Amino acid sequence: MKQFVLCSALLCAASPLSPLAADSDWDRVAKAIGRPGTEMPGGVYRVGIGRTDLKVTLDGVEIKPSLALGSYLAFQKMGKEAMVMGDLVLLQEEINPVMKKLIEQGIAITAIHNHLLRATPMVMYMHYEGHGEAAKLAAAVRAALEESKTPLAAPAKPASPPTIDLDTAALEKTLGAKGTNNGGVYAFSIPRAGKIREAKMEIPAAMGMGTVINFQSTGAGKAAITGDFVLTAKEVNPVLKALRDNGIEVTALHSHMLGEEPRLYFMHFWANDDAQKLAGGLKEALGRVSRKK
Repeated sequence: MKQFVLCSALLCAASPLSPLAADSDWDRVAKAIGRPGTEMPGGVYRVGIGRTDLKVTLDGVEIKPSLALGSYLAFQKMGKEAMVMGDLVLLQEEINPVMKKLIEQGIAITAIHNHLLRATPMVMYMHYEGHGEAAKLAAAVRAALEESKTPLAAPAKPASPPTIDLDTAALEKTLGAKGTNNGGVYAFSIPRAGKIREAKMEIPAAMGMGTVINFQSTGAGKAAITGDFVLTAKEVNPVLKALRDNGIEVTALHSHMLGEEPRLYFMHFWANDDAQKLAGGLKEALGRVSRKK
C-alpha cells in the first residue's frame, strides 16, 4: 500500500506536482530540507546531515560525524512521485518524539537499532521509508528532525577537504575499490552483484544498498573503522567469521527494510588498529560477498 505524506501549509499552497525535470524536483527537496544534496548514480538524490552537535567517543576515539554519525535522506523518482529512504542518528531520548512525528506524516519506520557498542553517549539509528511528492517527503523528515537537537542549518563549505593521515592509495589497492574523502574520513561504498528490489522497483546502491567501509585516522598509521556489510542470509556467518578472525568486532546484525528482495541483512563492525592490517581483514570479508564486478 502506498503511503502519502501530509503537506505543510507552505507546500499545500504550491501547485500540484507536474512532470518536471528531476533537477527541479531536487531543488525543491533542497529548499524543504534546508541544505543541498548530491546527485548520485542510479538517479538518486542524497542529502547528508551530520550530528555535529554530538561529541561521541568509543574506546577513547572521538568519532567524526562522517565516520558513524551521519543521518541521511536518499530520494529516487517513481513516475510523478518519489521514494525516500534513509536513517536518522538519534540520542535515546529523541527516538519517541521523532518517531511520533514521522508516523503522523505517513512515514514508515523500518528499523531502530544500534550500530556501535560502548559509545558514549549511546546513539541509535532509526531507518524509515516514505512515498509521495519529493519536497513534501523532505519537509516531513525535517519536521521530525526538529524534534531532536540535530543541526539543520546548512554547514559552511570548507575551502578544501580535511587531510587524512593514511595511505589511501594502499587502502584502495587492498579493497579493490575507489574511496573518497568525506569530511576527513576515507569512505568506500561497494555495490553488491545483482539487483535489489522493493515493490518490484529496483533500489540502487546509493539508496543505502552498498557495503560501507569508513576509515578515520587515529595516528601512527592506525585507523578506526566502521560501516556495514550488505548480505544475504548465506553470506552472514562467513563474513562474520572473516571479520572476527581478523580482529574486527561485529557490533550489530539486523535488517534495514521490510519488503526487499532478496532479503538482506546489515552487519556493522568496529576496530581501531593498523589501517593496512584492517584493510586486509576487510578484503577477506568482502571475498565472502557477491560483489559487483
